[in-house]
Amino acid sequence: MRTRSTVASFSMLLLVPGAVAVLPPTGAGATAYSAVVERGPAPQTWHVGPDRALKTPSAAAAVAGDGDTVLIAPGTYVGDVATWTQDDLTLRGDGGRAHLRAGGKSAQGKAIWVIAGDRTTVDSIEFSGATVPDQNGAGIRQEGAGLTVTRSWFHHNQNGILTGANPDSDIVIRRSRFFRSGAGDGYTHNLYIGAVRSLTVTGSYLWGADVGHELKSRAARNTIVGNRITDRDATASYSIDLPNGGRSLVAGNVIIQGPRSENSALVSYGAEGLTNPSRILWVVNNTLVNRRPAGTYVSLAEGSRARLRNNLLVGPGDLTDHADARARTNPRVGTDHFVDPGRDDFRLRAGSSAVDAGAPVPRKWRARWEYAHPTRQVRRPVIGRLDVGAFEQR
Repeated sequence: MRTRSTVASFSMLLLVPGAVAVLPPTGAGATAYSAVVERGPAPQTWHVGPDRALKTPSAAAAVAGDGDTVLIAPGTYVGDVATWTQDDLTLRGDGGRAHLRAGGKSAQGKAIWVIAGDRTTVDSIEFSGATVPDQNGAGIRQEGAGLTVTRSWFHHNQNGILTGANPDSDIVIRRSRFFRSGAGDGYTHNLYIGAVRSLTVTGSYLWGADVGHELKSRAARNTIVGNRITDRDATASYSIDLPNGGRSLVAGNVIIQGPRSENSALVSYGAEGLTNPSRILWVVNNTLVNRRPAGTYVSLAEGSRARLRNNLLVGPGDLTDHADARARTNPRVGTDHFVDPGRDDFRLRAGSSAVDAGAPVPRKWRARWEYAHPTRQVRRPVIGRLDVGAFEQR
């Protein structure tokens, strides 16, 4: 039987089905009392909100157990930070996004949420304003093994999500937004994944990092498929940085380097040494846009085993700086091939030379998803021969 006893201070008795609250005597004039909650073996659902017994997410963090679900009412929770130590938690906005605004606070001097438990799901939560003295303040600091984030926003933090090194951890991000993060020092990023087992990012929108990268990952395996990644007007560095290599697929993305980018490369692979076991990189069916006067679309460390296929190049620059990269069908086209490039809509127009011009791609490396704005992913259809670029022309 699973039993958890937690002591927390509240201004009112928690009346939760399946829980027993034991109240010790309080002294005269006391403004709060302690509740000891004994929990049974079944996972429970905790409701958080201004008109509920648990007013804040941090109050739920004090009483939740392994396998529980915490539903957070929409609204803005200023200065409420928490450490989650439970395993198999689901933390979800209830009927809309719940906004966690740091307001100068942090958990453990690290983040709005420090997640120390394993296999956590975060859905429909917004994190903003995380700053700490060491410049590594994050919306989420992930310290456990396994995190799935869906339909969530991270903005104006020093890091959106920052993870430690954990070879048993898999990070999955779907349909989420990361924007306007970075401390301006080049070491903080919209999304910064440490040396974990795998990273998967799909259907997401990353933009406007301050000096740092839009996405940086040291994971041993990376699957970055069907996203829009753009600097817009920001002074970002790489759009995608995989500094230690790893078995990686970058496919079906629209990647746009802005005119103020502080690095000339869009995708960088192995810049800090190919220390991951695999050196295999496939860059397939992306639309790569360079709004700087020069640049390199895919920068590769010596020893990389890269395959560059069916990418559309828009703007000046070299496809790659690595003579041994195997490249096939990566044409350069003008903006007249697209529906509305001024609004970052790089779907193909009918009659584009990219239609039906793609080369075959092995099944496991194909771009199976397309990005649908905002923050959705849709299956890439099969319509005749494969088109070049991030979208199949309908």
